[in-house]
Amino acid sequence: MRAGYLSQFFEGVAAKRLSGVEANPAQSNQHEFNGVQGLKSLFGSEIKREVSATFLYLSDNDDPLTADGNLTWYDARERNPQRSEYRLYFQQNQVMARAAEGDLLLVAKQTDGRALVLVAQGGSTIANQVLWLFGVDPNTHPGFSVREDLETDRDRIGFFTSFILDQIGVNAAVVDDSYLEDMLSTFGGRFPPTKLFSEFARNKVHGADPAADPDGTLVAWMDREETLFRTLEKHLVLDRLKVGFADDVDGFLSYSLTVQNRRKSRAGLALEHHVQAIFDAAHLKYDRTPLTEGRSRPDFLFPGATAYTNFAFDSSLLTMLGVKSTCKERWRQVLAEADRVERKHLLTLEAAVSENQTEEMVREKLQLVVPRGLHSTFTAAQRGWILDVAGFIRLAQERQRRAELPL
Repeated sequence: MRAGYLSQFFEGVAAKRLSGVEANPAQSNQHEFNGVQGLKSLFGSEIKREVSATFLYLSDNDDPLTADGNLTWYDARERNPQRSEYRLYFQQNQVMARAAEGDLLLVAKQTDGRALVLVAQGGSTIANQVLWLFGVDPNTHPGFSVREDLETDRDRIGFFTSFILDQIGVNAAVVDDSYLEDMLSTFGGRFPPTKLFSEFARNKVHGADPAADPDGTLVAWMDREETLFRTLEKHLVLDRLKVGFADDVDGFLSYSLTVQNRRKSRAGLALEHHVQAIFDAAHLKYDRTPLTEGRSRPDFLFPGATAYTNFAFDSSLLTMLGVKSTCKERWRQVLAEADRVERKHLLTLEAAVSENQTEEMVREKLQLVVPRGLHSTFTAAQRGWILDVAGFIRLAQERQRRAELPL
C-alpha cells in the first residue's frame, strides 16, 4: 500500500466484458461470472470464501446505481483436488439487473477487505475511463484481465484520476498540509473567491512556462489547485464539524449542500481562470463571457465582442471556445453559443471520451481541445482530430494575424 497511488485503495482489479448468460436472467439463472480462473491471485485458493461487496452501475447519462451484497468465491470441484474449478457467485440485485451483454465488468479487491463490483455501460465514456484508470484491457483474452501492481508511475493519483475515483465512490483527495498555514494566513481562515484562489495556486507552481508549454502548465496548475483546495477544505470542514450542529438537522443538511456545491462549481471556474492566464501569456485578443445572440455567453470569444458584432469582420477569423472540466451531455450547450462561428471548440479535462460521442461532435462541427497529457486515453482515430492547448493557441494566433491585429 502506497499513499497517493491506486494501491492505497485497491489490492488488485480484474476486468472483462459481460456475456449474455452473465447479464441476462432470461438466458441463465446461474448468477455467476465466467472465466474467473485468473481471480485466484485476488481471492486465493480457499474452498469457499464470502466477500462483502458494493455493486455499482455507471453510465454517461444516468445517476450511479448502487447496491450492497456479497460475493461467494468457491471451488465447485472441491472433492477433486486434481481438477479445481473456481466460480464467483453474486447475489442478484438492482445493479446486476441493469447490466447488459457487452457492458464492462470490473471486480476490484479493496484494501479494506471488501470488493467493488463495477458495471459500466458498454461503449460509454465512463467505461473507457475506468479501463484507463486501472490500466486493464478486457480484450486480451476471454476471461478476466487481472492487474495487481498498482504502484507504478501510471497509478499515481492526480487531478484526472481523482475525478474518476470520485465517480466510483472513492474519495482519493490528495492533501498537503505544508501549504495550510500560508493559506489560512492569506485568506483569513475562509475560502476566498475562486479567481484569487486560482492565482494563489499558480504562484505555488514553480518552473511552469505557460508560453512555452501551455498543456503541461495547465495540468500542473489544476493539479496544484486541487491539492490546495482539498487541503483547505479538509481543515475548514473539520473545524465546523467539531463545533457540531446539535439538533439542527436542517443546518447540517444546508452546510453539507454548500460543501458539495462548492466542489462542483470550483473545478469549472478554476479551469476557466487558468485557461485565461494561458491565453494572456500567449498575447491573444479575446473577451470572456461576452453577450451574444439569445443572451448566450460563450466562455471565450476571439478576437472579441467588437469584432463579433461587426458584420464586416470576416466570420472565418472568429473563434469561440467553451470550457468545461467535463463534457458528458453538457457539450451540447456550446452549440447554441455564438451563431456566427460555424466550427466551435470545447476545451475539457475529460479523459477517454467515447468514440460515439466524439463522432457526434464531429457531425455537429464541434472540435475538442484536450491537454496533451490526456491524448493517450483516446483512440488513434480520435487523436488525429483532437487539438491540444498549444494547437488551439496557434490556431487563434494565426487568425489574429490574418485579421491584422497586433499580438
